[in-house]
Amino acid sequence: MNRAMVTVALAALGGVCAVAVAGCGGTSQQSRPGMMASQQSRPGMMGGSGDTGYHYSHLTCSPPSSLPGRTVRVTLADMGMTQMMGGTAPLGAQMMLRANPATVAAGEISLVAENMGWRTHELVILPLPAGSPAGQRVPGPDGKVDESGSMGEASARCAAGSGEGISAGAVGWTTVTLPPGRYELVCNLTNHYADGMRQELDVTNG
Repeated sequence: MNRAMVTVALAALGGVCAVAVAGCGGTSQQSRPGMMASQQSRPGMMGGSGDTGYHYSHLTCSPPSSLPGRTVRVTLADMGMTQMMGGTAPLGAQMMLRANPATVAAGEISLVAENMGWRTHELVILPLPAGSPAGQRVPGPDGKVDESGSMGEASARCAAGSGEGISAGAVGWTTVTLPPGRYELVCNLTNHYADGMRQELDVTNG
């Protein structure tokens, strides 16, 4: 075989190899978008936290269009409920409290609590002791945690400040001034804290 024929043969072989490699690479790349699409299509996703199994009620009121300071929206919800109920809950019921954002600059902060669940809820802001993670408070015999040092609360239906609780589909809000530190947002109705309604709120220097 002369040199010209060898050159042609090697060129052809290289083309076959390139096609084969491209084909393999294409298959691998096509599988990735499918995986991502599957993850993105999971139902009940809220803020990327994967809160599936919750049924959301429609909000019947809203806070003022302009609130002082920075705004933190807090979603309150119940799993598996389909009808309006009061605030009492058994131990083991699955509930949710999600703040967005969970980190905010110090100063004047308006917290808007949206009750998307079916039970009555509330929002209480408690300081977190240094080195103590959220969720470590021990409820008393009444199913509630100690509110000593509370920085404020939103527990009125379609109004600001404290009240008789935010009923299903309603919104409550409060404006507080928080120095830098760690806080715990909780619903402190009977057994709600133990059933998962708490989240850390980090307040930074800015």
